[in-house]
Amino acid sequence: MQLLFKQRLFSWFDSYDIYDEAGNTVYTVQGQLAWGHCLKIFDADGTEVGTVKEKILSWMPKFELYLGDAYIGCINREFAFFKPKYHIECNDWQVEGDLFGWDYSIFNSLGAQVAVISKQLLNWTDTYTIDVPQPQDALLALMLVLAIDADKCSHQG
Repeated sequence: MQLLFKQRLFSWFDSYDIYDEAGNTVYTVQGQLAWGHCLKIFDADGTEVGTVKEKILSWMPKFELYLGDAYIGCINREFAFFKPKYHIECNDWQVEGDLFGWDYSIFNSLGAQVAVISKQLLNWTDTYTIDVPQPQDALLALMLVLAIDADKCSHQG
């Protein structure tokens, strides 16, 4: 399954549309007024399916992940000198690759690739391709991409 992640050009808060290979909207993401980032994820029918919420009072950036109202884990940036590094406390997944260049992968605890993320250049807004071999992993992979994007936008640019 391939998802196309496009940031909306004119929006007061972070908002994104996520499309499948056929151009159908799979998810929409709406930023909420809050201390730090709070991104609500809705399915194609408009039902809220997840939230990515920045935890404000932490030493390094940390984002909590929720499916519906249920807390499922978090992702936090670890201290590193030359390139960003993230620790995922959810599903025993890990992030590896070129986070500066936006080409990275997510792996499960067995070393199998869960998702491949790449940024498309020369677009008016942030646009990413998320390749997810297993459709059931798409929402969580999207949540991780949203958290990493929010961290990079807040602290590097």
